[in-house]
Amino acid sequence: MTTVVWFKRDLRVADHAALARAAALGDVVPLYVFEPDYWAQEDVSGRQFAFVHESVAELADALAQLGTPLVVRVGAVVDVLAALRKAQGFDRVISHEETGGGWTYARDRQVAAWCGANGVCWEEVSQSGVVRRLNGRDGWAARRNAFLRQPQVEVPGQLNGPGLPSDPVPALTETDHCPQRQNGGREMGLVLLGSFLTERGRNYRHEMSSPVTGEWSCSRLSPYLAFGCLSGREASQAAAARQHEVKGTRVGWGGSLKSFQARLAWRDHFMQKLEDEPALEHRCLHSAYQGLRGDDASRRAAWEAGETGLPFVDACMRYLNATGWLNFRMRSMVMAVASYHLWLDWRATGLHLARQFTDFEPGIHWPQVQMQSGTTGMNTIRIYNPVKQGKDQDPAGVFTRRWCPELAAVPDTFLQEPWRWDGAGHVLGRTYPAPIVDVAEAARAARERIWAQRRGTAFRAEAGRVIQKHASRKDPQGHFVNDREKRTDKANRQLGFDF
Repeated sequence: MTTVVWFKRDLRVADHAALARAAALGDVVPLYVFEPDYWAQEDVSGRQFAFVHESVAELADALAQLGTPLVVRVGAVVDVLAALRKAQGFDRVISHEETGGGWTYARDRQVAAWCGANGVCWEEVSQSGVVRRLNGRDGWAARRNAFLRQPQVEVPGQLNGPGLPSDPVPALTETDHCPQRQNGGREMGLVLLGSFLTERGRNYRHEMSSPVTGEWSCSRLSPYLAFGCLSGREASQAAAARQHEVKGTRVGWGGSLKSFQARLAWRDHFMQKLEDEPALEHRCLHSAYQGLRGDDASRRAAWEAGETGLPFVDACMRYLNATGWLNFRMRSMVMAVASYHLWLDWRATGLHLARQFTDFEPGIHWPQVQMQSGTTGMNTIRIYNPVKQGKDQDPAGVFTRRWCPELAAVPDTFLQEPWRWDGAGHVLGRTYPAPIVDVAEAARAARERIWAQRRGTAFRAEAGRVIQKHASRKDPQGHFVNDREKRTDKANRQLGFDF
């Protein structure tokens, strides 16, 4: 019996249930397909392609060491499978479940139809705490936690297979300059996991909110989890082992490790939202907000380029453009500024951020984008003040000055609001743009518009249905079901599970 193992967002051999299942059945054809139509979508980019390309190359090396080369093909998956079956018969395809966007969902339906029409059994197995075809959130946390406690799947000792040829990997036609992008591959993911749990993560709880300290103190595992170079389960179990190691000591790790575990839990929680409601990629979770905002192309272009005249926002956007990463609070801020102060529709700005994030994970990205835009109907309206955020998170101005060097002449006192400086006329509108909105006035107007939609029984009735389907659970007395949910309820209001 020959089985095709279709790799998608699971670019590893460790803790890989699909690969282990196929190896137990007989000969294996490991397959990865570069899909040109996918890489032409609006939410993907060259930085993601490069990360995947590197990760696939490392996966190929790992599979070769196990005895069977990875087969890399280019094209539509249905066409690839049909050609593969003609060249090398198989009667089974096994893959991990994927919580992706609308394009991958439609692709998977095409694969399912092809398999059904050709007598091929397609098995999909879980690789995370996300539960397919969930009837409701009651009991979900317990199921997720039980999955995380299960032993990791062992790497097969030997793989047997026919060793089929691969296609050359294509290059993207559109360039994406991201000079400080994280490199792909499992090896780098393991290095980062180890350094975070033993060195960098000690002050994670207190330092993850600032881009100055977060660059070092955050785990930086998000792209490796997004593309499956590491499994969420192995990250959680490694953190649990470290928690046991430092328990009872005074080395200062306890709170940070708890916070890290909490964010791993919320990662699955938010991916479950898209799994349960795929339309939220395109439609406001609460219908009252549908069509509320428009798209001002000039404002959006200024925001994308880091040219809004709001120094801390511009510094964050320029940093993101160059690195493909941004810490969680700053993701919250740049999205909130786009949605509230600039009054831009979340779909257009969300697509831009999706392309900029090397760690783009649809199941996290779209629910979080909507949360920070105030369109869910169940989350606290959170309008970040970018001036205050700059003063709080970059008090010495190091980050802002690095990414906005045009402000070199501005005194520290006025760095985050240079329009208040007497010498502003020498800089604003010349070497650095004047602010495109009045921060206080724009926030006031946005707040009034958003809250106007929240009044009335019809709004509350629909909000109740959203909460029933998507919110974390509390017991009848209003207490959280477990301590983890209590600790991370506040995190529910913040964007970017970037670790």
